[in-house]
Formats: sequence, structure tokens, C-alpha cells
Amino acid sequence: MLDITLKQTRVYREIKEEGREEGREVMANAISRQLTKRLGELSEEMQSKISGLSLPVLADLSEALLDFTSLTDLSSWLEARIN
Repeated sequence: MLDITLKQTRVYREIKEEGREEGREVMANAISRQLTKRLGELSEEMQSKISGLSLPVLADLSEALLDFTSLTDLSSWLEARIN
């Protein structure tokens, strides 16, 4: 036989990446809802920035949001990590 494992196949890698992307989107949406509840309505720009964050940065934001008291705090945090 070809001595190829399932993890080595293109299909497996594509499915794994698709699952990772869906997980990132779910996390970004949950964080956006938490921020909205804590700080009020988020602008489209802020929502867009949050939805574009990587998983590690989203994880950092999920902790940092507990210290935010205003949309300015969120904006400053995002600017420090995106630019």
C-alpha cells in the first residue's frame, strides 16, 4: 500500500483548517457579544477588527475585556495589537 496516514492527506488538513476557522469565528462572535453587554453597542469597524483577530489574540482579548470600562479601553487595546 501507499503508507500514507489519514493526517497526511489534503482532505484531512482542509477539514482541520475549516474547523479551526469555524472555532475562531465562534469565539470572535462570543467576545463581541460580551463586549456589547459590558460596554454597549460596538461600531462596525470594531466588530470587523475583532472578527479578524487570530485565535491567540482573541484569547488575550477574552481576558482583557474583564478590565475594560469603556469603548475607549477596547479601542486602545485593539490599536495596540493591530497596528
